[in-house]
Amino acid sequence: MNTRSAGIFAVLAAMAIVFAAQWAVAQDQEELKLDLPKPMFVGTPKNIISDNLDPDTGKKRPAFMVPKGLTNLATEKPVSASDEEPIIGELEMLTDADKEGADGSFVEFGPGVQWVQIDLGATHEIFAVVAWHYHSQARLYRDVIARVSDDKDFIKYTEIFNNDHDNSAKLGIGKNFDYIETNEGKLMDAKGAKGRYVRLYSNGNTSNDMNHMIEVEVWGRPAK
Repeated sequence: MNTRSAGIFAVLAAMAIVFAAQWAVAQDQEELKLDLPKPMFVGTPKNIISDNLDPDTGKKRPAFMVPKGLTNLATEKPVSASDEEPIIGELEMLTDADKEGADGSFVEFGPGVQWVQIDLGATHEIFAVVAWHYHSQARLYRDVIARVSDDKDFIKYTEIFNNDHDNSAKLGIGKNFDYIETNEGKLMDAKGAKGRYVRLYSNGNTSNDMNHMIEVEVWGRPAK
């Protein structure tokens, strides 16, 4: 075998190994199928302006693949918040599986930077976090940030989403896009981050200065 043939053979062998690895991973994955609430409005509003708006706004979310056998770890788990006395609603509503956009389904917090935090009870491997802030009206929530940690005070953490493009929340500049709330919620790719606690921040919205949350789902499995 000459040098050229040997080189071609090596490349083909490497490609075969990569393909086999990708095939093995694909066989162990499935689409994350969410139980979505009914939509409350149709179309993309024209009066929401953002220099950082997701270019895919208005399009249906593509299939999101995850390892087989994940569960929603957040169901009925305890919730804490920076605003311990919400203006409307109770903290336990955020993990009660009610994702509807109607009155009585959301929790309202005060203005400024606020956060909600879910205690999963033990360390888990997390692949997706889905958050519904408020979807009975088209609006954009500012400085949405999501972090995962084994420390309830979040001294050390893994950041899985941050669309604060100007550091107005003083938590660091993020690279994710702004998005308009819909009944689909916002799915954040956690990439297998490990932690016991999930914390989500926001900083008001395009309709008013208040912060809202309807439901949070955390899809994962016990850490190995």
